[in-house]
Amino acid sequence: MPEFVELVCTAPARFFGLAPRKGSLVPGADADIVLLDLHEEWIMNQRSLHMAADWPAYDNIKVKGKTKKVFSRGELIVDGDRCLAEKGRGKYLYRILNNDASGGQGLF
Repeated sequence: MPEFVELVCTAPARFFGLAPRKGSLVPGADADIVLLDLHEEWIMNQRSLHMAADWPAYDNIKVKGKTKKVFSRGELIVDGDRCLAEKGRGKYLYRILNNDASGGQGLF
């Protein structure tokens, strides 16, 4: 599990210039917490994804592993198949990128 968190949270936040505000659970960070069921199989499509696009890139693909709950800034915003977030609650995060793509720390 620590390697999974590094690959999907910590390294991307560092790569895109968002660390340490994103990508880690530390005081002062803007951490989103995702609870997963790694064994559930489901069909990914427009009806099952929480997005505004009229056509998903992942249409009718069977996948294993499903998000059960998402907490953002301490608020439950996804509960099972229901998106509870209010429109416009997102925040723009300014980034700081170094000349190399890894943010000077290496991607992995």
